[in-house]
Amino acid sequence: MELNDVIHGHRSIREYEDREVSQELLDQILNAGIRASSSGNMQSYSIIVTRDKEIKGKLYDAHMEQSMVVDAPVLLTFCADFNRMRKWLDLKEAPVHFDNFMSFMIGAIDATLASQNCALAAENAGLGICYMGSTLANCDRIGELLNLPPNVVPVVGYSLGYPAENPAPRDRLPKQGLVHYEQYHDYSDEDILDIYRDRDKNGWNRYMENPKLKEMTEQLGLKNLAQIYTIAKYTKESHHEFSQTVLNYLDKQNFMNNG
Repeated sequence: MELNDVIHGHRSIREYEDREVSQELLDQILNAGIRASSSGNMQSYSIIVTRDKEIKGKLYDAHMEQSMVVDAPVLLTFCADFNRMRKWLDLKEAPVHFDNFMSFMIGAIDATLASQNCALAAENAGLGICYMGSTLANCDRIGELLNLPPNVVPVVGYSLGYPAENPAPRDRLPKQGLVHYEQYHDYSDEDILDIYRDRDKNGWNRYMENPKLKEMTEQLGLKNLAQIYTIAKYTKESHHEFSQTVLNYLDKQNFMNNG
């Protein structure tokens, strides 16, 4: 496919055919990831490929019981990784650091860039993916299951396989609501209402068309999409809890040294 078609045709795929992804195709996808931009060309990330059904079964709970974790033939987990480089520095008698929050951010960005390259290569080959925010939210549990050493933290993950569904592409906010020229231009109330007008309608309709989501919305007495986001999906309490999980795990994984 043309690159533009791949980009604009992206959909999150949660249902997969019972069909393996060949190692040859998987290698093509991983090689695309390895060619991604990287800070200082350090490639401060690692990619964990999980095919084993037993391991996927254990990851299912950590990934908040999302069905594609066990249904997809492959899971890819992209980790910020300075473990490898720190070992190299030590062997070369160079100062061994990269054990701070800035280093984690560099590794997280590198991992995310690699993940998107892999995603585009996979979709170009006719495969489907679904990113899972649970990778970072439950990084401690996932890190333990993947046997990650210090200075390695899971950041981005997704399921991978041949689609068994054909959902319509989801809407996006309009370009004028996302792109700023020269400097950031803050939004007026009118700008915000205009930017989110279609999202308010389309998102609400999507919830009302799904019986389970509609029932949840009605039980909570929610009246608009903004309330769905902040009362049902992404509560303040859950984000505080996940934030603390990440910070605690960064400390455990040797990314919070300030000395």
